[in-house]
Amino acid sequence: MLCLVVDLTKKCECGRPAILYRKYEGRYYCDHCLSKQVERNFKKTIGINRLIEKNDRICVALSGGKDSSSLLYLFWKVFRNRKDLKIFALIIDEGIGNYRKKCIKKAEKLCENLNIKLHKTSFKKEIGVTIDKIAKKTTKTCTYCGVFKRYLLNKKARELGATKLAVAHNLDDEAQAIIMNVIRCDLKRFERLGPMPGIIRDKKFVPRIKPLRNIHEKELYLYATVHKLPFSKRHCPYSKDNVRRDVRTLIDNIEEKYPGTKIQIVKFYDAIIKRIKIKKKGKLKHCKECGEPTNQEICKTCELLKKIKLKKI
Repeated sequence: MLCLVVDLTKKCECGRPAILYRKYEGRYYCDHCLSKQVERNFKKTIGINRLIEKNDRICVALSGGKDSSSLLYLFWKVFRNRKDLKIFALIIDEGIGNYRKKCIKKAEKLCENLNIKLHKTSFKKEIGVTIDKIAKKTTKTCTYCGVFKRYLLNKKARELGATKLAVAHNLDDEAQAIIMNVIRCDLKRFERLGPMPGIIRDKKFVPRIKPLRNIHEKELYLYATVHKLPFSKRHCPYSKDNVRRDVRTLIDNIEEKYPGTKIQIVKFYDAIIKRIKIKKKGKLKHCKECGEPTNQEICKTCELLKKIKLKKI
């Protein structure tokens, strides 16, 4: 469990005023020590899992929120002197009214501050529809948004020449995904979790990496705040009750009673996934409609577009 410190008398081990208390460690952290801890965690996750290789072109999926803003900043801070690496950002406009416009402005400001190239595209441009329009045709807005976003992140990252696609999934996200797939008994999705999801390699797939998967969401919020990163604090207007939200509440409640639960869930996954033998059926296909990689004849994006009777441009 993590607690934001409001008692100004509490001190970090270095003697500076504390801003965070890690209950599972019994330790207070100041802004400086917390930043160092986050950066060490980031570098350790990359190093142990070999997420970055020489001459990589890293596309950072940027949303304008605290997590992806912290991810881009960490890449800039840790790797900006690596001449062999190319780091750039990609943001997708889903078409969610003023909410998305404000997020994009924050992302643009961050990239300007760091002198990092920001590439932009949109649902409207790439598939001919916005989330605002989809919301009028279905109640499963989040499903459509998630599928389309993953589709476009991979497609555009590949077109931009990326060798890695970095996404800002934090410890909370990872723990939730693990439990969700256990509840659904979804072994295929279960095996695709981890620091570098996916087992099948395909020339049209850009490997995804998750350097933040061992860092708490609250720590990333504080990190972004301490370093005065521009990020949006707004929540998507289409966000609603779903399985993930219920799982999030469940895990948060257990974490509060048993500090360190989220870390243990991810550690358990990392230990057990090495022992699970999953039979791979066939080879990866390419969608008959759009040519993108898929396990089916028609990819999920094209399937969903057909359901709401919309065609891609």
